[in-house]
Amino acid sequence: MRIKFHRVESKKEEPSFRANHQIRVPEVFVIDENNDALGIMSISDALGKAQEADLDLVEVNPKAEPPVVKIVNLGQLKYEKEKQAHRQKVQQKKVETKNIRLSFRISEHDLDLRIIQAEKFLTKDDKVKIELILRGRERQYPQKAAEIIRGFVAKLQATPGLTLEAEQPLTNQGGRFTIILINKK
Repeated sequence: MRIKFHRVESKKEEPSFRANHQIRVPEVFVIDENNDALGIMSISDALGKAQEADLDLVEVNPKAEPPVVKIVNLGQLKYEKEKQAHRQKVQQKKVETKNIRLSFRISEHDLDLRIIQAEKFLTKDDKVKIELILRGRERQYPQKAAEIIRGFVAKLQATPGLTLEAEQPLTNQGGRFTIILINKK
């Protein structure tokens, strides 16, 4: 008999609020629907106030002593939090790392094309990872590879409007030379 395993996708971690009878502490600090502090009272009194207003009693700060609860509409509170999280996510800018690969025997024209491409990436505020991989007998000339990359970076720095900074300096890892550049404004 064959057993099938299903991939379980984790749901987004949404903020969970303890509400009404889920709150298990004897005393709470209550804030009403108009954001006025009502003070410290027992949980039963607070639940009574929430039911009078036909709203929910929601724990907003469980770590405080005593925990802070607010009389609000729970559905609307969750909606507002989701909306705020979505707004923050939209405003985040993702910085991508673009790769440009050079070769040991690269022609001048190909080098110019890669410089143009790197300029385009850097003006879009992306990081640029420049790498050169040595193959076979090319490994005997690591100083020549470093010279090629330094020449590429020098030509790139000569471009007006770009102020380059090496986020990661030139490194050599087993015949693979890499450097990561960013456009510092």
